Amino acid sequence: MPSLSPRLTSPDSVVAALRSAGCVFAEDEARLILAAARTPDELADMVDRRVVGHPLELVVGWAEFRGLRVTVSPGVFVPRRRTEFLVDQALALAPGASVVVDLCCGSGAVGAALAAALGPVELHSADIDPAAVDCARRNTADAGGQVHTGDLFEALPAGLRGRVDILAANVPYVPTEEVALLPTEARDHEPLVALDGGTDGLDVLRRVAAEAPQWLAPGGRLLVETSERQAPAAVDAFTRSGLTSRLAVSEELYAHVVIGTRD
Repeated sequence: MPSLSPRLTSPDSVVAALRSAGCVFAEDEARLILAAARTPDELADMVDRRVVGHPLELVVGWAEFRGLRVTVSPGVFVPRRRTEFLVDQALALAPGASVVVDLCCGSGAVGAALAAALGPVELHSADIDPAAVDCARRNTADAGGQVHTGDLFEALPAGLRGRVDILAANVPYVPTEEVALLPTEARDHEPLVALDGGTDGLDVLRRVAAEAPQWLAPGGRLLVETSERQAPAAVDAFTRSGLTSRLAVSEELYAHVVIGTRD
């Protein structure tokens, strides 16, 4: 298939192709694509994919997350910068954590970032999507992480019950009827299982909150990202599960994280 983009003979031509496709940060994106492309044909293919709407991170094969270069593969949820706030909250609350679990781990970015900041920890990540599990294994290998395939807590070793200091769960929280309203990059190129949170967007969050107290160590924390509109109901779900709950907000990142502590 011939390239969709004009002949790419210079960095300026890459910028022009991206700008014509509506990429707001065309210069920055061009630098990343040019650095990642190993041959002229690969460069043309990468620009074509970006021009037709593939997320930049999936085009170049990685995303920056809290200073780490996180590998992302086609069909895997791309970590968002706002989720760095969840990591920051976890580290502030449990700087001495030794057992960390990253549920709905996607690429494994959250677990990898926590391990990088905490130092040697027992790290477990889990996801229901085999593509995500494969990606997370690569991203947490340096931390000695163990990655499991399965539905939420069913994927975890039973020996973790009552031992988890930080339980991070970046669950899907888009209401089903609103998935179609997401930007094309997410809607068409990321797995539905990582986006669709059910009728009100909180189905998976409620399941995590209900079972989390059985897995947390005394004083252990559960942290889940949600939206501003859903936050009151999410806090209520944590409280109903027996956790001491509160909401943390970053205006800068427009991030909302519900935090529950096992007493």
